[in-house]
Amino acid sequence: MDFPIIVSLLAFVMCLLTSLALYTYLNSREASKAWTRRVEGRSAIPEKPDDGGWGQSVIRQISELLQILGKANQPTNEAEILTLRQSLITAGYRSPHAPIFFLGAKILCAIVAVTTLALIPPKWLGFPTTVNFITLYFLLAGAGYYAPVLWLRTAISHRKETIIRALPDTLDLMVVCVEAGLGLDQAISRVADEIKLSHKELSEELHLLGLELRAGVARTDALKNLGRRIDLEEIKSLIALLIQTDRFGTSIGQALRVHSEAMKVRRQMKAEERAAKIPVKLLLPLILFIFPSVFIVIIGPGAIRIIRTLLPSLGQH
Repeated sequence: MDFPIIVSLLAFVMCLLTSLALYTYLNSREASKAWTRRVEGRSAIPEKPDDGGWGQSVIRQISELLQILGKANQPTNEAEILTLRQSLITAGYRSPHAPIFFLGAKILCAIVAVTTLALIPPKWLGFPTTVNFITLYFLLAGAGYYAPVLWLRTAISHRKETIIRALPDTLDLMVVCVEAGLGLDQAISRVADEIKLSHKELSEELHLLGLELRAGVARTDALKNLGRRIDLEEIKSLIALLIQTDRFGTSIGQALRVHSEAMKVRRQMKAEERAAKIPVKLLLPLILFIFPSVFIVIIGPGAIRIIRTLLPSLGQH
């Protein structure tokens, strides 16, 4: 038997034993919880929600598995955990268990990638050598481990882009609310309700801001928390404007109107900048795909006729 086949079988057996161990551990936890409920005088059968079922049970088992793997992968440095939590909050995931789930997902993706490679017959891979086979295992494990990191960066970028697109319209609504006689706190809550369907991400952030203001948090601190959650320069400049307006007692409506006009001009300039980059971006596809086809269509018939005419005459001489 070839060595790659042996490695595949060993990897498959290892993944199978790991899955069985995790399944046994989860079942033992359920038994331990049942005995705990009996000792406390409660029913040994846990109360199930009415909307539960097979799908809810699977989600619960996956959540427990992610928690176990996340605790095993949890870094000892507290600063790394805080940075990860801040990144997840910026992406829109505010659950206290989100960092543990994310760390567990990194290990789970690596295990899934290695298991998938172990299930592929070696002949489909061209019977690679031992070194190539082991290298492929490490590469897939590394790719699976860092796949959630790439996903998180993409989610953060997409959320920021969505909030930037929604900001000018939101500022216009805030100007209308403030000039109609509402205070800044009431205007923020009203605008959050109005843009709930069209701009969900920014509506959630403004809703959290309104909750903090109603809970008694100082307006300056609540606005700074908003800036830390979103982590956008446009939002930070708006927050600085609102803090200065509140501190010096100037007109909030006029300040918001000026800032809204500046945001519209900035968005127009970004659109013009992207439009100016289009010819440069189209240059490579034109050279590689369009120009050769045009040359073949235009020059091809003439070249064929020249070859048919000149080659016989050259052969006679």
